[in-house]
Amino acid sequence: MDPTVRRRAFTLVELLVVIAIIGVLIALLLPAVQAAREAARRSQCVNNLTQVGLALRNYESAHFVLPPGVVDAKRPIRNKPEGYHLGWIVQLLPYLDETIAFRHIDFSVGAYHKNNTPVRKVMIESIRCPSDGQGWGGPGLSSYAGCHHDREAPIDTDQCGVFFLNSAVRSRQIPDGLAYTIFVGEKRLDARETTWLSGTMATLRNTGTRLNGTEVDMNWDNHWQKDVEQSDDGTEYWTPKPMEPMGSAGDESQLSAVPDAEWQWIVGGFSSFHPGVSNFLFGDGSVHAISDRIAMDVYQRLGNRADGKLLQERPF
Repeated sequence: MDPTVRRRAFTLVELLVVIAIIGVLIALLLPAVQAAREAARRSQCVNNLTQVGLALRNYESAHFVLPPGVVDAKRPIRNKPEGYHLGWIVQLLPYLDETIAFRHIDFSVGAYHKNNTPVRKVMIESIRCPSDGQGWGGPGLSSYAGCHHDREAPIDTDQCGVFFLNSAVRSRQIPDGLAYTIFVGEKRLDARETTWLSGTMATLRNTGTRLNGTEVDMNWDNHWQKDVEQSDDGTEYWTPKPMEPMGSAGDESQLSAVPDAEWQWIVGGFSSFHPGVSNFLFGDGSVHAISDRIAMDVYQRLGNRADGKLLQERPF
């Protein structure tokens, strides 16, 4: 080899420049990868809700009525593992290709009885949003909840939603129109929830709480201290004093500041891990993403099956 020929190599400065460029490219690429993953998870969530919608339609075709939100002889329903409390998801299992789970439920006892312990721990993929991960408390929970009312109130009989205590609503009993009535929506899993078998806050929510927010209409119980707040659309809301402000992510688990005695009666609203929106299943089987900046009065109308009020435009 000719000794006069010099072998060329990277200098330290050139190496550092290359590393910096690669770092910048990775930093630019990661958000796009995360956005693509979230888009895929959201698409799967929409598919899950579509399957729930088909199951509801098939159930109504077979029984001529939609499933009850929760079955129990006592009223109102408390968010406490006591009572019969079997919820609407239980009735849908045969229509969600979960016949084995349905056969393992002992209907002679309640949702929390030891006879139903094995089945209530089962993770059902079609009722879990992929963006939720494992959530709180393991696999036996649901990311979706039926709408029981258009304001915050304990789950009871004769409420304005489609799924409530001992309900027996038919599609023809929804005069506002199926396309304008929320059936099922997303919710973030909460540490105080019980099981998807249960017709409590674990599988029922309302539109009386701002989407991904904390404003709660507490007119049903005057023992709360008044704390009036105003939203972007100028509507005033009641919020309970014991409730701590939620973080920017809107994590409803911070409601743990509410004393246990009061918490048993709070149902809560819809929420999701999708940035800025939550997916909702409507009565006509369509699934729409609703912005968490939706006007509260419009949002409440969507949770009421028979308010008879006009919507100037569809919010999705």
